Amino acid sequence: MEQFDENTPLFVISVAAELAVMHPQTLRQYDRMGLVTPSRTSGSSRRYTMRNVAQLREIARLSAEGVSLEGIRRILELENQNAELSKRVRDLEQALANEMMNRPGNRVFAAGEQGVESLSRGQRPSKHTQVVLWRAK
Repeated sequence: MEQFDENTPLFVISVAAELAVMHPQTLRQYDRMGLVTPSRTSGSSRRYTMRNVAQLREIARLSAEGVSLEGIRRILELENQNAELSKRVRDLEQALANEMMNRPGNRVFAAGEQGVESLSRGQRPSKHTQVVLWRAK
């Protein structure tokens, strides 16, 4: 069975508009403005995700509170950036946990201005490295 998540494009515009309690024309306008960008089918029909519907509801809430559409666009942009960074942190935490399980007692990685650097046994981190993680034996 196929796995669905909040980013799976499921809803046609009429269903997404009903779920968001908006008129379909409003969704088209928000798409043109780049506030909510649904995916497209091969026939160019819009397909909205649950995340899109949640964003549409958030737009309605912020708009009702008096936030301008440009302000809403910026808020959504920052929320999307935050979600991407949170995912990146989770991915790095998972990679670290995997590395610690696979190489107990060894130096795992070093982190510096250039990013994360994997180290082999006996290898020293480069001079730009600022943080080194060790695991006690």
